[in-house]
Amino acid sequence: MSDAFTVLWTQDTCRALRKGGRVGERPPVAFSGVHTSLPAWSGARPGDEVFAVHVNRCVVYVVSRMRVIDLERGDCCGAAPETWRDPAHPGHGDWWMLGADGCGARAVHVDATPVRFDLPVPGDLLSRLTWRNRRGRTRGLKYVQDGRLERSISLQGFYRLTPESAGELADFTAGAAAPRAAA
Repeated sequence: MSDAFTVLWTQDTCRALRKGGRVGERPPVAFSGVHTSLPAWSGARPGDEVFAVHVNRCVVYVVSRMRVIDLERGDCCGAAPETWRDPAHPGHGDWWMLGADGCGARAVHVDATPVRFDLPVPGDLLSRLTWRNRRGRTRGLKYVQDGRLERSISLQGFYRLTPESAGELADFTAGAAAPRAAA
């Protein structure tokens, strides 16, 4: 049985996606790392879903829904660096903003929906979302007030959704209209 996760894409990441003209395009890869700016995709396996989310002005947006294909370095990644000055994943240079050169970055190949910034998670759904840790403990988001996320700290990282929340978020994104053109 597959799991579902959320990963928070930072303001810098999302700004670079917009500036790089990636809105409306499907990322073929994301990156897992060892630093908080590029969270490790711990526990993710092929077939799992990952909802990349972004917080802007207290509103949580689903930026892309990704299904993990594999977590191995493939031929598409390009040659492995020989020195620290060499790019880590030259074959994915177009998607550098997702962390290609991050601390300990590892490629995670994905089948993803197009990048978008116009899909806000409704406040009632936001307040119901729950995550569970490896010990089976569940938690919701902290700092949700009137359907808005006042502080994003409880979203920062890579977290496993409960099956119920994964289903609700999947239904929500499946029912969303196609992304609008970039503004």
